[in-house]
Amino acid sequence: MPENVEEPPRAKVLWLARLEYRFHSWRERRARARGLTPIVTPFPGYAGVDWVRVLGRVLIASPVKARTSGEYSSVRGWRSFAAVPIGYAQVSVTIAGVTHEVVADRGGVIDTVLPANLEPGWQTFEMSVEGGEPIETRVFVVGSDVRFGVVSDIDDTVMVTALPRPLIAAWNSFVVDEHARQPVPGMAVLLERLMRDNAGSPIVYLSTGAWNVAPTLVRFLRRHLFPPGSMLLTDWGPSHDRWFRSGKAHKAANLRRLAREFPDVKWLLIGDDGQHDDELYTHFTSEHPTNVAGVAIRRLSPAEAVLAGGRTAVNDHSAASIPWVSDDDGAGLLERLEEVGVITA
Repeated sequence: MPENVEEPPRAKVLWLARLEYRFHSWRERRARARGLTPIVTPFPGYAGVDWVRVLGRVLIASPVKARTSGEYSSVRGWRSFAAVPIGYAQVSVTIAGVTHEVVADRGGVIDTVLPANLEPGWQTFEMSVEGGEPIETRVFVVGSDVRFGVVSDIDDTVMVTALPRPLIAAWNSFVVDEHARQPVPGMAVLLERLMRDNAGSPIVYLSTGAWNVAPTLVRFLRRHLFPPGSMLLTDWGPSHDRWFRSGKAHKAANLRRLAREFPDVKWLLIGDDGQHDDELYTHFTSEHPTNVAGVAIRRLSPAEAVLAGGRTAVNDHSAASIPWVSDDDGAGLLERLEEVGVITA
């Protein structure tokens, strides 16, 4: 979806992207000279019956105390930003006994699709870099008979930071302790109810946040009893054709991708009125009406709206064929979804 801003000349952006890569390469050389080695930080992905979307990031970070909990404890909070991303790192991915070699992107992010035949539900596989210790990660496999799924935003939808919008990204990124964040009342109950009533269905947390904060977000969701799900975040910094990556474009592209990958699944789209969720979901439902079970928009409180810079204009969806509801919290959204038949009362 195009942004309503004038983009800078392409040559300047390409130059900035190259400069960023050279800077990270210089940091990598310094880190290796200190004896540090790369690690893989995996992210929870999703899969179909014969493929897996593998997500993760390769970093060099200062050593931290080992933890028995494993998966998301290696790099956390501000360390994720102090860590050095390893561009174009070669990563070994072992799924069901078969090892694949994949290459990270310029920012060290791994986002690739590999062939695999796994049973529906949560499954595990391993990732490693440069012969290091394998790291176990999880993926949710969507069965061929699944017809329902949930896509949920994070900031102001399931988690309230209560800071002015320009500061939210920095707060979510650099605050080490996830205990400082507060869940939106009733949202964990709503999402858990949806997963319980639709056994085997996927939930995807789709956010404009940076991949650096994924470990913190996973721990936050787990601590506040949100159902586990796949996580689709984005990367910071310049791309090949923009000064900064577009959060709206990231969300729109992943929604379209989910519609292509799971053409028989109808998604319940959950967001809030403090960003562009209403606009994004309106556009997606017009493009893919057969892939939407409904839309639920959380209304920000007056104080939250002030901090968020106001509410975005929410269109009138009363005449839409797709159920479209809004309320102040998870309990209210649960009631509205029951009224329109998306959730069985």
